[in-house]
Amino acid sequence: MNLDIVVAHDRNIYMMLRIVNSYMNAVKRIPVTEGVWEELSVLKRAGQTYNELLSDLIEEHKKALLFKEMHAIEERADFIELE
Repeated sequence: MNLDIVVAHDRNIYMMLRIVNSYMNAVKRIPVTEGVWEELSVLKRAGQTYNELLSDLIEEHKKALLFKEMHAIEERADFIELE
């Protein structure tokens, strides 16, 4: 393989990674009402960022959905006993 091609290929990968990295680290604004902002502020721990708070809330929500689905499966008795 030609060294020029390798360097160009590496440069292209680097540029693609920079573009993806820039996009992933972009700051997004989420409009919320005053009431929601106040409730978020109450939930936020000292030293915790709003990004961390929202991430924690998302994880808690996912877990709650999982437990809700597990409970629904148990209620329907929709399972097979293993021998």
